[in-house]
This record gives sequence, C-alpha cells and structure tokens, in this order.
Amino acid sequence: MAAISASTYPAAGVSPFSQRRATSSYGGIRNLSRILAVSTERGGRGTGFGENGKHEKQKLNQKVVKEESEVKPNIYANPEKIPEFEEDKKWLKDYFGECKEMIRSDGGPPRWFSPLECSSSTSPDCPLLLFLPGIDGTGLGLIMHHHKLGKMFNVWCLHIPVQDRTPFNELVKIVERTVRSENYRSPNRPIYLVGESIGACLAISVAARNPDMDLVLVLSNPATSFSQSQLQPLIPLLEMMPDQFPINLPYILSLATSYFANMLLNFLGCISNSNPLRVLMDNVVKRGPLPQIIGELSQDLATMSSYLPVLADIVPRQTLLWKLNLLKSGSACGNSCLHAVKAQLLILCSGRDQLLPSQEESQRLQKALPDCEIRMFEESGHFLFLEDNVDLVTIIKGASFYRRGKHFDCASDFMPPTPSEFKKLHDSISWVLTATSPVMLSTLEDGKVVRGLAGIPSEGPVLFVGYHMLMGFEVIPLVAQIMMERNILVRGIAHPAMFVRVKDRRPPEPELSDFDVIRVMGAVPVSAANFYKLMSSKSHALLYPGGVREALHRKGEEYKLFWPDKSEFVRMAARFGAKIIPFGVVGEDDFAEIILDYNDLMKIPWRREEIERVTSRTAKLRTDASGEIANQQMHIPWVLPKFPGRFYYFFGKPILTEEMKVELREKKKCDEMYLHIKSEVEGCIDFLKNKREKDPYRNLLSRVLYQASHPGSTSPFHLPSFRATILKLR
Repeated sequence: MAAISASTYPAAGVSPFSQRRATSSYGGIRNLSRILAVSTERGGRGTGFGENGKHEKQKLNQKVVKEESEVKPNIYANPEKIPEFEEDKKWLKDYFGECKEMIRSDGGPPRWFSPLECSSSTSPDCPLLLFLPGIDGTGLGLIMHHHKLGKMFNVWCLHIPVQDRTPFNELVKIVERTVRSENYRSPNRPIYLVGESIGACLAISVAARNPDMDLVLVLSNPATSFSQSQLQPLIPLLEMMPDQFPINLPYILSLATSYFANMLLNFLGCISNSNPLRVLMDNVVKRGPLPQIIGELSQDLATMSSYLPVLADIVPRQTLLWKLNLLKSGSACGNSCLHAVKAQLLILCSGRDQLLPSQEESQRLQKALPDCEIRMFEESGHFLFLEDNVDLVTIIKGASFYRRGKHFDCASDFMPPTPSEFKKLHDSISWVLTATSPVMLSTLEDGKVVRGLAGIPSEGPVLFVGYHMLMGFEVIPLVAQIMMERNILVRGIAHPAMFVRVKDRRPPEPELSDFDVIRVMGAVPVSAANFYKLMSSKSHALLYPGGVREALHRKGEEYKLFWPDKSEFVRMAARFGAKIIPFGVVGEDDFAEIILDYNDLMKIPWRREEIERVTSRTAKLRTDASGEIANQQMHIPWVLPKFPGRFYYFFGKPILTEEMKVELREKKKCDEMYLHIKSEVEGCIDFLKNKREKDPYRNLLSRVLYQASHPGSTSPFHLPSFRATILKLR
C-alpha cells in the first residue's frame, strides 16, 4: 500500500483519528483520487467514531502500548547480528513508486494525509507532527522515516498537487488553520512542524504568526537563502523560453552544465550522498568481485534512469517555474518575520547542498533566532530526508527535542534506543571495546564475586555509584556491556554542559551535537528533579559523586575519590527503596599518562585565559561546596598515550535501602550510609588493582595473540582474565 491513509482530511484541522480508516493493497492505490479528494476549503468534518469505533480504537491503543512495553529478551545481545535498518523501512524506490501512483490522478487543492504505516501504531497521547514538503510537493519526503515516526507522533503530511497554483500566503493560512485547530484540541501538547526547503519557510511563517503557541520546528535546508542560491537566475530564463521548447526534467538532466542539471543531480545524489566516487569505493569494499560490482552498478544506473519520467511528472516545466517563484516569495516572507519567531528550532543542514547555501544560512538563522540548534551533515545533499544514513527520529531524540508536554520530561518523554540505533552506537565504539577488552565482575547475594553481570538486579530502581576515571572513558564499555548482557539501559546523570548550548561557541568548547549519542542512550543533566524522576520511574541510573573534579584529576591522583561532604543521593535513593551498587573501575593508567594537568596549564597564559573563559560560560554546580570538590574548572589535560592495557570493573554487593527507609530519614544515618558506600567504592578499586596483576592478558598484544590462536573468541568482553569465580573475603 502506498504510505497514505484512507483518512485524508481537510487542512482546516480535522484530526486523522476523527475519520474512518480504510486499508487497501498496494495495487489499490489507483483509487487515490477518491481518497485524496477532500478540499482544503470546501471539505467538511469527517464522520466521527461511533461507540463501537471508540472501543475498537481503545483496544488498538491498548494493544500498541502492550506490544511496546514487552521487550524481547537479549534484544541487544548480539549487535553484529542486528539488521542495520528496520524491516518495515522504505527506500528511495518506494518514494518514486508512490509518487508515481499519487500524481496519476492528481487534482484539487492542497490537503493533508496520514501515512498508513504511521497511523497503525500511534498512541493517542503522542504529539502531532505536520510535514511541510519541499519543491516536489508530494508530501512523501519522509517516507523513509514513517515507520519510526509513527511510534512517536501523529503524522500528517501536506500534499500539494502538481497542477495546484496556491500562492505562498494561502499555503501559510492552510497550515495555520490546522495548527490553531489542533492546538485548541490539545493545548498542553506541542505541535511539530517539519519543513524541507520551501516547507521550512512555511513553518517559519506560521511560527512567526503564532508566537504564543507551543511549536517545535525541525527545518531541513531552509529556503530562506533562496536569494543567494543558484536557483534564482533560472526564473527569468524559464520565463523567456517559448512553450514549444521541449524542456522537462529528463531533458534538463542531459544538459550536464546547466543549473537544472545540478539541481537534478543533487536530487538523484541522495541515492549516493552526492559523491559518485565514494559510492564506487563503497561498492568495491562491500560487494566483492568486480563482475558483481559492475553488474550491480549497472542495475543502479538503470534504476536511476527509470526515475526520470516520474521526476518529469512531479515537476513539469510550468510547475517548476511556479515552484521557483514560490521559493522566492516564501524566502522573502520567511526572512521578513524572523524577528517574531519564538518557537524551538532544530535546523538540519547539508554540507553538499548544491541548490542552496545551507551551511551559511544555518549559521545566520542561529544568530537571528533565540532558541535554535544546528545539526550538520557534511556528506549529504539537499534532499536530506531521502538519504539512507539520515535517521530523523534519532536526530530528534539526540537533540532532546522530543516531548509530549510543555517541557521535556526525562522520564515520561524518553524513548529507549532502538536495536538499530544501538547497533550504530556499538559499531562506532567497537574500537574502544577492542582496545580495552573490559573485564566485568559483579557480586551475588551470597557475596560471591563472578565474572559477568549476574549480580546486577533486573528490577529498578537501581543506582550505580562509582569512581569516574580520567575523561570518563569507562562509561562507554559500562553502558554497552550492561545493555548487551542484561538488556538493561543504564541512564547516566551527566554534567549540564552536555545539554546546554553555548552562544557564540569557540574552541575548545564542544559542539552540543557531540553529546547527541549520550542523550539517545538516556543521559540526563544532573539535578535533584531529574534524579527524583529516574528513581520514581524505577530506572537504572549511573551517578558519579566526584563529577568533573574526579574525571579531570591532576597528576598522581589516579583512583582517588573527590566526593562532597554532604550525603547528596542517599536519602533520595532510600525514599524509593533503590538498590545502591557501589563499583570501582581501574585501567586508565594502562592507557594514558597525564603530562600537563590543570596546574601546568594555568601557567601558560593563553591556556589560562581559555580555561577561565570556558569555565565562566559553563553551568555551575555545587556552588555552596568548599574544598577540592568545588574546583570545577573545565579543561582538557594533555596526556601521553600508552600501549593499551585493559579496563576492569567490579560491582559490589547491592545495598538494599527498602528495609532502611525509616532510619535513613535521619541525617546521621544518611551520612553513615554515604561513608559506607564511599568505602565500598574504594574497596572495589583496591580489589581490582590487586587482581589485575594476575591477569596474563592485561596487555593488548597478549590478547591479540590469544584471539589469533582462538578464532572463535572474537568478543572483547569474553576474553580470559584471572580466575572467574572468587570468594570475596571481608
């Protein structure tokens, strides 16, 4: 079935859930003219659900919630075997195939439709997402993302027929009516406007006209830069050409030196990320023998050539001229009202956009708009949403832009990483896991220490409290292995600097996008409110009381704890009966040696100024603390790498606070428990420092030789170490 629901509805704001749904096979798309025949101006309200319909809808929603809450055991156990893409993901060929069917009997004014693959799994409390298309106008630009968006949003797509000539200001009114209507229905829920090129101008204009409305804008390569693009000179050229001139997109594609050709090549470049040479090399690497490579490349070229007639139908000459004028008026309108935009914005810009100067424009918009973030895609072309390696859902989650209410809630709004998202993370850190070959020990209820994580409780709330190694390098293997071995997501409580964008960022201040992966994995900024939410939602949380001071320690301070005097976390954990797991980790001294620490860097004038500037622009924590823990200067120590050794983790016996709720209300008892946990962490570190001396595979070379002689031992987590089962004596 083409990705279109039978419940099309007028742009005046009729909910897709207020009309009857009908399903049909892919071949049934020929009835699309009837399905999409509701006018944006003349259409009335659709027939609502009857009582039976309401019950069916409730059953459907209950089934969806139940299915989503049931997590398959060991779903993350073998990242290598997880498919790179979900089974129900659609591809570029599906986009052209469904465009072909959609425009076959295309007519009437602009209107909304809901993709079927989105409507079948959407929960009723999900926010509304309105997709505003780019120059193609089909509304199918998110077809490769429908399968994932439908689990988080109610997705409506705006379809602008090929022969439609609705001016830009009228398109703004159509979208605005829908936004206002849906905001009236759900005033406490945000509305997402996802716009591409001209659609981004529509989103900006609507947001400017409704500054008090809770809107979230996700804009891909906004066309507000049209006046600076190579497209604008095409308008007078097309206007001067006689009607008899045989110009259409396939014809234009043959004019390899023309502006038109660049536009189409950029469009078709989304198949190959606009880099044919890189595609050829990828084929050489991935596809094997040369005859097979040539055959598959020939097939790809034949497939691309089959798209040309569809492109000609989507944007014929007169429509192309109209769309270029629409871009011109939309750009002017969007730029004229930027000052009035108060909405939350996420701009996605491509590094290889040959149609618009998107990189420069994103920087300009970020300076002009008060709440704007940028995500850069260096190797992508203009049509970002049609590229295989771009995942809109992951981008939204990584930027912490997904919320169901007025403000982001780290508990209720968090969406766990999908298997494919975890696979991408695992693939990106596989070299870290190989280099560190982590040894993880845990403690069972009887006090026995075993290799593996059998001692980690499955049911939350659980609070891991431990030592923060240099630069926090131990976090990656810890979270990954617990996810793979126990199917448990550990949510880190991190420094606010990883979540707050700094205006006018200058090196060495990191880009906010550098921390997207930790947000996808569930990290939250440290605060009492977020700690409360994690514990109340029975999460597995990771806390480092030593924080920045411990992770950016000085020379000779390896494995020294810098904890505050106050028992900050004990009472909150006990309030929810959390299981507290003290743990230690060692290995940093086998990987790097600090050659210039904070004290050394402060003696260098330009480095001192840099550290002071970065520290002053970073969120302050523990402002009322004294001593070393208050020393929170943000700096990067200079280190000398060593030949890799190994990381060792030891999780102590869980401390059950459920039975101590009453007594831990007293400050004295809390302080005693706090000191006991600190002592346990120090004991875990000492235990590991002693035991690693007996590990014959502590050195990377010895592990490589072992793997060479044991071909089946590929996982870095399962390489041998010291004796796996030990009775810990106290």
